[in-house]
Amino acid sequence: MASKNQLKLIRALGQKKFRKQYGQYLVQGEKNVLELLSAGGKVDALFATPQFIEQYKELFSHFDVIETNDEQLSKASTLVSNNAAVAIVPMPEDQPIDASKWVLALDGVSDPGNLGTIIRVADWYGFKQVVLSESCADQYNPKVISATMGSFVRVHAVRTSLCGFLKNYNGPIYGAFLAGENVHKTPFGDQGVLVMGSESHGISEEIGQYITHKVTIPAFGAAESLNVAMATGIIVDNIKRHS
Repeated sequence: MASKNQLKLIRALGQKKFRKQYGQYLVQGEKNVLELLSAGGKVDALFATPQFIEQYKELFSHFDVIETNDEQLSKASTLVSNNAAVAIVPMPEDQPIDASKWVLALDGVSDPGNLGTIIRVADWYGFKQVVLSESCADQYNPKVISATMGSFVRVHAVRTSLCGFLKNYNGPIYGAFLAGENVHKTPFGDQGVLVMGSESHGISEEIGQYITHKVTIPAFGAAESLNVAMATGIIVDNIKRHS
């Protein structure tokens, strides 16, 4: 069974300061843990119920699993319910930004659920990276990892000075605004950057100065706005149609 110190570590990694201190984060729940194991991701410790161990033992034959029970997992996990598994995972090494293809960049997306969903959208459309401004939510927040539904193993979130990156980028930079060119009629090319702004304020003035093409999603009804994750999916879909 999991020790008190091990359970204490799981609870601690729900907080950003401890994730930074230990260089580890949590992957929780059957779906996300299975995605991690199937992708061959590194695992520092895995806690799982007897049922999970028996059903998926072929996936972790190369390392030890700490058997625990539903009650322990539910108390230690940040999820409302977790009856399968929790993995403690080392944070990956930083990656350089690959600007040879389309780049999806986020400016101040602070809601963990939105960030996780955007990573999932990026995975659907074949992006291997998402570039995050320093004001975005922590990509290792448990809510972000859960919202990706496993896409975190295929899409690397790169946190950087977005201003610095855009300033030195040699190519078209598209930004989502309420007033801009109709995204359905925008002739996207094979390469560029798409910047999506924060939920409340959109793209900041600091980042806006680097936008070369403002685009918008035309409204056909009376809704005031779109969720940033939904808007990202619509614009990325239009990019993929043309590129």
